[in-house]
Amino acid sequence: MSIKQLSETIINQIAAGEVIERPASAAKELIENAIDAGASRIEIATAGGGKSLLRVADNGGGMGPDDLALAIRRHCTSKISETLTDIRTLGFRGEALPSIGSVARLSITSRLPGSAEGAEVSVTGGKLSAVRPAATNAGTIVEVRDLFFATPARLKFLKTEKAEAGAITEVVKRMAIAFPHIRFVLSGADRSTLEFPATGDDRLARMAQVLGKEFRDNAIEIDAVREDVRLTGFAGIPTFNRGNSAHQYAFINGRPVQDKLILSAIRGAYAETVPQGRYPVAVLSIDIDPALVDVNVHPAKSDVRFRDPGLIRGLIVGAIREALAQNGDRAATTGADGMLRAFRPGYQPAYQRPAPAANWSRDASPYRPFETAPVSAGFGERPQASFSDFSMPAARTERPAAEAVAATATPEPARHYPLGAARAQLHENYIVAQTENGLVIVDQHAAHERLVYEELRKALRDRRLPSQVLLIPEIIDLPEEDCDRLMVHSQDLDRLGLAIERFGPGAVAVRETPAMLGEVDAPGLVRQLADEIAEWDTASGLSAKLEHVAATMACHGSVRSGRRLRPEEMNALLRQMEATPGSGQCNHGRPTYIELKLSDIERLFGRS
Repeated sequence: MSIKQLSETIINQIAAGEVIERPASAAKELIENAIDAGASRIEIATAGGGKSLLRVADNGGGMGPDDLALAIRRHCTSKISETLTDIRTLGFRGEALPSIGSVARLSITSRLPGSAEGAEVSVTGGKLSAVRPAATNAGTIVEVRDLFFATPARLKFLKTEKAEAGAITEVVKRMAIAFPHIRFVLSGADRSTLEFPATGDDRLARMAQVLGKEFRDNAIEIDAVREDVRLTGFAGIPTFNRGNSAHQYAFINGRPVQDKLILSAIRGAYAETVPQGRYPVAVLSIDIDPALVDVNVHPAKSDVRFRDPGLIRGLIVGAIREALAQNGDRAATTGADGMLRAFRPGYQPAYQRPAPAANWSRDASPYRPFETAPVSAGFGERPQASFSDFSMPAARTERPAAEAVAATATPEPARHYPLGAARAQLHENYIVAQTENGLVIVDQHAAHERLVYEELRKALRDRRLPSQVLLIPEIIDLPEEDCDRLMVHSQDLDRLGLAIERFGPGAVAVRETPAMLGEVDAPGLVRQLADEIAEWDTASGLSAKLEHVAATMACHGSVRSGRRLRPEEMNALLRQMEATPGSGQCNHGRPTYIELKLSDIERLFGRS
């Protein structure tokens, strides 16, 4: 079979298969071109989920007739010249427009600022038209109709119009977060208008537009530098989480990416703080020398490759954990919002209303509300109450269904304490504390579980963990390069109780394993660590296993639900929570307390 040169149309259609996977891919390429052109306003219109129509209009620098003629030809671009080591624009391959034109009906209308008239060119299924004069405003309008009409088989792989429209919305959101100084408007017959006004340098305001206003109240600022790589952005507190990873945004030198290493690092940073099946919310930007990152991994430019992936992962994990340790120990505002929605002032279903009783009196009621003394004017007074001060009377033989136990007859002052002073224990599990401007409800088991877990984690960090010596060392055959990688991390593994040494060129000997793990599959553990080091240049998997064991031990070793606590025990728990990093959520990621501001309570009763 003889070799022949493919036609330009076939070449462009092959390229389109990589660059333009769906309408959202075309939208991404066109929006990137508008941003590279210096636009401050970008308007996107769609119909049929982008399959029937996709129009992107901008007020950028525009193009003249000569530029238009080249723009629709493959590998023609104004963004790079001779090298790929210093890419500072979103686009650079020169493939998007000819690829779209090869599978759709494409028209481009543009005018340079100051020009008397604009110009227009079109491509239909790979067939180019001549450039002709056109009346238009300064900037560029790119219109794509009947996407994939020239390759009908591709249409079968597209999803519903609603799903495709949703994918375009996600593209616009990512671009909007990356470029807060640009106004984005998304409209069309298949959606209501979505507008993101420009916020200038206020990046958090733009994030609030995209992620919701509650993100502003539940986000922690990230700003860290390591070896000339800077990480900035905002990360949500652990109790502010979502059901999928769609609310995690990453940017490299302003370029939106969906990189596995970054997403893995975010997941690792929130390990043991976010529940299984829940995902943290984060917006992270990495500024790095373009020569140290390859953005030309795939034509879609959503994947990148770092020269030093371990540095990037370590920077992300360390920066987020440091920020959470300093500012992340608070309840998400969504918890209070949910509590407020649960209350319906003045309403009670008929089946829950008590039957009318004649001559009802407080003494005759099976419920006995407790009274709390006013907050003491003095600071630091110790409560004098004993267990008997808040236990139920001995004569009572039947415990009421909604029992509340008063914490103290002489309350500890609430001011100056972030979590306040204990006032009551409900259902022998929930501590009610009064703060200076509201109240806090604490899950005593979840809170104490976290405190015990943090003590165990501290022990893991501060000293070599106890190990169990194997009577006969376990010899594990591995590729020589895996053995080399393991030995580089052997000292770190030894601190965790895993003692290994080289046993010839292609094997390692395991002499000790962590005592906390009990009976362990040493070959499986070592091979897993070798794979992890090969991929991420880190051996954190063993540490994660040990922390999981510590979490299990903490769960079984903490104060149980159903136990009555003395006033001093409740207050001691609150003070320890205030001093312990990560105490805002338990080992399973659930919140340990919910805070309700006094203003929220007053709103429930219509007082504000």
